[in-house]
Parts: sequence; structure tokens; C-alpha cells
Amino acid sequence: MTHDHHYVDTIDVSPAERPAQHTKADEHDKHEGHRPEMFRDRLLVSLLLTVPILYFSHQIQEWFGYQALDFSLSAWVSPVLSTVLFIYAGSVFLKGGLAELRHRVPGMMTLISLAISVAYFYSLAVSAGLDGDPFYWELATLLDVMLAGHWIEMRSVQSASRALEHLAAMVPSVAHRLLADGSLEEVPISSLAVGDHVIIRPGEQVAADGEIVEGASSLNEAFLTGESKPVAKGIGDEVIAGAVNGEGALTARINRIGDETTLNQIMRLVEEAQASRSRFQTLADRAAFLLTIIAVGVSVPTFIIWAVIGTGGLTFAVARAVTVLVIACPHALGLAIPLVNMNATNVSARNGILVRNREAFERGRNIRFVAFDKTGTLTEGRFVLSKIEADGIAEEEALGLAAALERVSEHPLAAAIVKEAEERNIDPPGISDVAAVAGQGIEGQVSGRHIRIGRPEWAAQLGVEVSRPLLAALERADERGESAVVLLDDVRGLAVLSLRDKVRDSALATIAKLKEADVTPVMITGDAQAVAATVAVELGIDRFYARVLPQDKARLIEELKNEGPTAFVGDGINDAPALLAADLGVAIGAGTNVAIESADLVLVDSDPADAGRALVLARRTRSKMMQNLVWATGYNTVAIPLAAGVLAWAGILLNPALGAMFMSLSTVIVAVNAMLLRRVDLE
Repeated sequence: MTHDHHYVDTIDVSPAERPAQHTKADEHDKHEGHRPEMFRDRLLVSLLLTVPILYFSHQIQEWFGYQALDFSLSAWVSPVLSTVLFIYAGSVFLKGGLAELRHRVPGMMTLISLAISVAYFYSLAVSAGLDGDPFYWELATLLDVMLAGHWIEMRSVQSASRALEHLAAMVPSVAHRLLADGSLEEVPISSLAVGDHVIIRPGEQVAADGEIVEGASSLNEAFLTGESKPVAKGIGDEVIAGAVNGEGALTARINRIGDETTLNQIMRLVEEAQASRSRFQTLADRAAFLLTIIAVGVSVPTFIIWAVIGTGGLTFAVARAVTVLVIACPHALGLAIPLVNMNATNVSARNGILVRNREAFERGRNIRFVAFDKTGTLTEGRFVLSKIEADGIAEEEALGLAAALERVSEHPLAAAIVKEAEERNIDPPGISDVAAVAGQGIEGQVSGRHIRIGRPEWAAQLGVEVSRPLLAALERADERGESAVVLLDDVRGLAVLSLRDKVRDSALATIAKLKEADVTPVMITGDAQAVAATVAVELGIDRFYARVLPQDKARLIEELKNEGPTAFVGDGINDAPALLAADLGVAIGAGTNVAIESADLVLVDSDPADAGRALVLARRTRSKMMQNLVWATGYNTVAIPLAAGVLAWAGILLNPALGAMFMSLSTVIVAVNAMLLRRVDLE
């Protein structure tokens, strides 16, 4: 197999050629500059100040039948504390409302600002002598509920990705530069220049993209390319920044540095994908926008009509307008989405699914395609021994000889061979004079015989004969996309050991369930065609793409999205752009930090079956959101006209106190409905 990487020619896009990242409508974010701690701190203060306001409220006293303490300044407790609340707790909403108006996108913040402003100033006017009932306790509880809702929302929203930091951490901070006199100097990678020669020792990471000019080894590029096995490298082969060198020392000539390296260009892809993701409004924001228009559109005419009619005087007209705004203000709407998200997050956490993005459940409701990375997602990313084909010796003897040599190696293939011997209770024979041959394999003396195990090409280089049955075994392994090593003595080949990436136990059932749910599974991998085809057949996946480079994964996701909403499940750094490009990005928990930071959902148990459960939860969550929004806004179709006094002629009038009870009831209904989500069966 060959492993050619041509990233730079296809990734590089000039700024002028890049699509616009957002429109003017996207420029405003209601939570820009906000932190969860800000809402939490204001909520704590607001709750403390609400207690005495509730205690001294005449309406609360009437409802619960008690008499509050009476002292010289008791009448000023509610006005003073409400003023503190309005300034301290309400300022975030007032600023947000002004920002929405500046951007001409009135929504939740605008409506809250209107309600608390009208309630506060009208209440002050009542305290100053205007005839009517103050709205101090309604103001306090409104702020409490809104702060709680936004705190919950912000905690679920806080997904400021650290993906780029994790990507940058993949590159070592120093390199070993080879000087003209043959000596080495340790230098920061920032001081490297194109044309410099660097030494890459066994176990070290490559500092910058380059070309091998001396030495042979195998490099682990799985973190970047998705290739599940280490790639043999020799003179003239390319090395990629961040790859981990195997057993042999290499000398490489640097040909790309800084922003030109493959890893940095992947970082740019992630950054651009993050920036281009649209900031669409939540359903609650859209409902709040409509409710704002309705509330203002009703309250103003209500005031004018009652003021002109003169029935009840100016106080009655003001009370009607204020009642409309207070009732329309979304106590329940403010919690409708955050409470469902919170409960959905709890349910998902109990099922090993962590939510990083509040929009995941909304976007996951109608997924038609689920694209899986192969290595580390559908497979475990570790090798297992698939088959042993021996010639002239017993299979158990061949495995024992192979394990005896491989015990001294840290190569992933070696570990799989040793593990298989242990599971078969085979005790490897004693071995001496063991030596690793860089880029080829391992040799040593076993019971007086010189035994080798390594790459199939090693036999030809040594002039050792490999029989036709063993050559056929190598061909079959290559057709299956498996990695094969040959066991040799000084005269002939003894056995071929084939190894493959182990398919996860739950992957087959996961694919079957997705098909039953009319969701099309797709596999996208950086592995070779033969490897991908073997896994696809084993799992029953009809649509797959092999030898896909990192930037091409994101392109394929975009193509799938043109056919229908698409989720992507992956675990590697190379998956980060695709995770961000997908409608729903799902990271395997055992994957890299950058994949996790780029995803909407994280599967803690690294079980692809959880991706199917996440889709079920997304549909149920969406349903609860819609139910809550229908109730949180729907009761206004009755309450607002009554608050405006359309049936006052018949003696039916909704006063502010009763309106406040309506709001409280709607909040309870929304909360209970959200909690019912915990009973959802995800299987």
C-alpha cells in the first residue's frame, strides 16, 4: 500500500476566495460577552432580595392569610429592594434589549426589558400616590425566573471550543536541528527554516512537515490521517508535523513551516468551520420576537382606547396596558427551552452521552444520514490477529515463535500478536540476541535458530524463499486490507500472520438499528479501499468512502447535507472539520481532545450505539420543546385579550394579580412537562 498525502494543494484558500462567514442578521448574539457566572451571581442576589419583597406584598399576604410586620419604614422595603433588583439584576436584560433594538432583532431581551421597566416605573408611580396596585413581587419573581432560565441556558451554551489549543499541542515545542559540522542543537520550532535538517528520534513527534533524507522507520499518523496502522517511511517519503516516530531515527529536510504545515492548515479548517457555523435563533427567541410584537401591539392600543373611553380613568388605562405586558412577559417561555435542555442533558448523561452544544437536540431531530469515521469509531483502533497461515510448522508453534520475538517490541502489531498468544495460553520459547532492524522488523536466536518477523518485503531483500501458499496468504490479506507480517528463518518463510483493526462489538447492531429507523449509515475513512470495503461488508454498510483526506471529509459531509440532514461520528483530529461541518457532530469519548471540543455530543463509553440513542433523544427533546412553546405562548391567546379588557363589558376582567397566577401556573406546567423527558426510553 502507498500513503501519499497532498494536503497543501487542496486546502489552501485565499481570504478573497472564502465564502462570507455570516450575514448582518447574524452579527448580534444576545449572550455576547455574557458568562454563566454572571447570571448565577445575579440570581443569588435576586433570590435573597425577593424574599422580603414577597413577604411584604399585600397580595401575597391576602393569598396566604398573614399580616406582615409593620414598622415606620416597612412601606419602603419593596420599592427600595425592587430598585436594587431593577438596576443590578435587570441591567443585563436592559442592555440586551437595547442591543436587540440596535440590531433590529427584538426578541426575548426586548420583551423582558419592556416588562420589567413598565412594572418597575408603574409600581414606583403607585408608591408615589398613583391609584392602583404595584407590581413589585411580579417584578422580582420575573427577574428570578429570567435569570435562572438564562443561567441554565448559558451553562448549556458554554461550548467555547478549545479545539485549536489541542491542535497546537500536537506539535512539539523544540526540534533537534542538524548543523553543518554534524552536531545537534535543540531549537524552538519557531526558529526552523525551510531547508533545515532535523533529527527525529524514536518516540518523538515530527516538528514540521518535511522529507526523509536518511533513515527508515514507521510513523504513527492515525491522529491526523485516520490510517489505523503505522506507515513505513524511508528516504524520499514525507513526514507530517505531529506524527509520532516509531523505532528508527530519521533525518528529515524541512519543506513546510508555520502556517504552511499540514497540521496548521487543519487548524485553519477548524477555525473557519467554527466561524461559518450560523448563529440561528432558538425557537424560544423566535417566539419571544412574535410575543414582543403582539404585547406592544396590544398594550399601546389598550392604553389609548381605555384612556379615550374614560372608563375607570387614567389609572385603569395604565393598569390594563401594564397587565397586558406582564402577562405577555414570558415567565414560562424563558424556561421552556432551557428546562427541556437541562432534562435532556441529564437523560443523555445517564446514558453516556455528554451534550456540548445546546442546539444539538434541535438539529438532531430529523437526521437522514449518519456518517461514521472508521478507525476508533466503528473499530476500536487496535489490531487483533485475524489469521495465521503456516507452512511446514504448526500454527501454535508459529504463533509462539512470533510472540517470542514481538515481546520486546512496542509496535501495535507486535502487541496484538503477543496478546493472541496469551489468550491461547501459548508459552513463547526463550530467545536471545534480539535486535530491531529499522523499518523491517525484529530478529533473534530461538533454540539455536535465527528467526525473523517483519515486513513481507524483508524476505525478498534477504533472499529468503517464500512458498506459493504463503504468497497467496499475503495476497488474500492485502485484498482484505489487513496488515500482514512474515515469520522467517534463514532459509524459508515459516508463516504469514494477518492482523486487522477490531470492529467494535456494538457497531453491527448500531448500523442495523439506524437502517430500521430509515437513517442511512455512511462510512468515511482515511484507510485504504480494501480495508474500508472489508469493514463495510462486515457491518452491512452500503455507502462508504476510502482514502479520504481530512479536508475531503468535511467536503463529503457538505455533499451529504445537500441530500438531507447529516450527523458525523468521529474521534480523531482529522475528524474535527467534519464534526463542525455536520448538522450534528458526535465525538467518541476515547478520541482526541480536539475531536471532543469540535463536537456537539460526546459518547463517553466510546460506543457507536449511543449515536442512535442520541438521535432518539433528540426527537423526543424536540417534541417536548414544541409542547412547552405551544403552552408558554398559547395561553396568551386567552390571557392577553382578557387583560386588555375585551370582556370588561360583561364583568370579566383579568386583573394583574390573577395574571401573575396565570404566569406561575404556566411555569409549573412547563417545568413538569420538561421533567417527563426523564422517562424516555432511548432503546
